Amino acid sequence: MAALNAQPHRSEAAVRALMEDPSRAGNNTNSYEFREIRDTKPPKGYKPFYISHYGRHGSRSNWGGKAYEDLIATLEEGKRQGILTPGGDSLLAATRQVLAFYGGMDGRLSQRGVREHDALAERMFKRYPEVFKGDKMVRAFGSQVQRCLISMNAFTTSLVRQNPKLHFYLDTGEKFQEYINNESGWQQKTGPAMMKAMAVVREMPDDTLGVLSRIFTDVPKARTFVKSARSLTENVWNTAIISEDFDIPDNLFRFLPFDALYKRWAQSNVMLYTGHCNSVESGNDRVPMAQSCVEDIVAKADECIATGRYCADLRFGHDYPLMALVNYLGIEGVGERIPAEEICDRWLGFWNIPMASNLQIIFYRNKAGDVLVKFLYQEQEKLLRGLEPFQGPYYKWETVKANLEGYKR
Repeated sequence: MAALNAQPHRSEAAVRALMEDPSRAGNNTNSYEFREIRDTKPPKGYKPFYISHYGRHGSRSNWGGKAYEDLIATLEEGKRQGILTPGGDSLLAATRQVLAFYGGMDGRLSQRGVREHDALAERMFKRYPEVFKGDKMVRAFGSQVQRCLISMNAFTTSLVRQNPKLHFYLDTGEKFQEYINNESGWQQKTGPAMMKAMAVVREMPDDTLGVLSRIFTDVPKARTFVKSARSLTENVWNTAIISEDFDIPDNLFRFLPFDALYKRWAQSNVMLYTGHCNSVESGNDRVPMAQSCVEDIVAKADECIATGRYCADLRFGHDYPLMALVNYLGIEGVGERIPAEEICDRWLGFWNIPMASNLQIIFYRNKAGDVLVKFLYQEQEKLLRGLEPFQGPYYKWETVKANLEGYKR
């Protein structure tokens, strides 16, 4: 461990997590990890009656198959020349699988992604059966993108399986994109800040040559057709980060020395946070884009509190809008305001924005009609940054609404 934490600085928490499971290195390509659920008992007399939700689509294919095609071509040449290691041969087989699963379809939900949302819905139902009991109506809206709509289908179908009496109002369309998938202008606004923040990881070591010895038995001979060890490393990385999403069991990260793996994880981590969260460098440029979604959450919740027409509002969208949303709301541990040099110590993308990431706001009411809310992120109880709760992780709904503007800082 001491060698791994040599200068320059490395996040101890990230090192431990990546050594435990290298598939986390992809951050927002990491498949959802179902962790143990723990609930703090609500204040006396309060019972759950409504859930407001935003879920990222499940595991999916990545963009562009050239990395897989180039890696296959390189490995096939190594095999032709008789210098592939047994590991290199297994990498070739796995990369062919990745290319076949990808099938030229960018961002397509995988069957693992279907299972993730099926399981998330079942866990939600069993955790809060009172909310879904009897002849209830659920409202669900999805981004127009295929992976979100199939995720919505898997989630709602799972709920019906738990309670066949449930009814659904389902919709998608351009109008709903305004709050489910608002990404207008973020690239232009956060680009300069992201470049500045990337300087923090630019000087980290990167053992790209170490990849060659893991794949080829004769490294000098391999260098005659591998023109760039860095490009080869990038191709292995791009293949490895998506293989778990296709249920490929082979750990392709084993072909990357830890230096190469950690640097690419850190680059991804800094880019995700700086580009889409409440960073010091980008300031308010990204977070206010979640305002329309927050307004939708408040309006629909107040409607359901008043009328009881729906027991849940479900939204199925994407990672970037979800990151902006949890930062706007001030979800503790996720929506922090962090400078570039502290990002990798305090914000870990593989926990904070994996596939099928989800925000659940659970509403409780007592006989007097007083309403409390609890926030769950990745199904775990979370506090709101800088806001005193009523009790435990429970907040008065009116207090939360009154404080929302404060989180735009």
